[in-house]
Amino acid sequence: MNPNQIPPITEDDIANYLANTPDFFERHASLLAAVQLTSPHGQRAVSLQERQAEMLREKIRGLELKAAEMIRNGHENTTIADKLQRWTRELLLTREAVELPTVAARAIGEHFLVPQVAIKVWDVAPEYTDEDFAQGASDDVRAFASSLMHPYCGANPGLEAAQWLADPASAASLALIPLRAGLAPQAFGLLVLASADHQRFAADMGTDFLERIGELSSAALSRLRP
Repeated sequence: MNPNQIPPITEDDIANYLANTPDFFERHASLLAAVQLTSPHGQRAVSLQERQAEMLREKIRGLELKAAEMIRNGHENTTIADKLQRWTRELLLTREAVELPTVAARAIGEHFLVPQVAIKVWDVAPEYTDEDFAQGASDDVRAFASSLMHPYCGANPGLEAAQWLADPASAASLALIPLRAGLAPQAFGLLVLASADHQRFAADMGTDFLERIGELSSAALSRLRP
């Protein structure tokens, strides 16, 4: 090959050489102090060793922030799990089935600090048809509940179910949770959570926790069905 045709050495060639020759700086240790780089924290020049130390410190700070976030999330999850357990315990201790909707709604409000909670159940056993929780769910609401594969979270556009609340006008955001018996496609009830805070039940929030609430509520309230 003509020497004039040898391609020039590129930065990638140098980087690959250094990456694959770990003992280079052992043979040329003086370069570690001689090479000067620009610090990311100003325009001053720093040695390669100092720049490496800065990069390590930045990486450690990033790991510390991630660890702190994981610990905070762990504490929050533990707190939620404790509240969920206390709420479930109240449902299990409720001996009279007719009291379950009231107990479930009250306990959700108390344990999870939800300002307004309402529950409606339909297709109940004959002895419960005159109860308040079995009244007021139109065919449209029942169809809407059955159409929900996951809890609805978002603004209150004047949904009929919001009228079940004690103060519908103050419900800026809603979570609507369908109640189902196992994997049945048809819902037999609807749980409504409401807040005056527009962001409490935002449309982009995760619904895993609300789904657990729905599953447990469904299991408890199924005692009202024939």
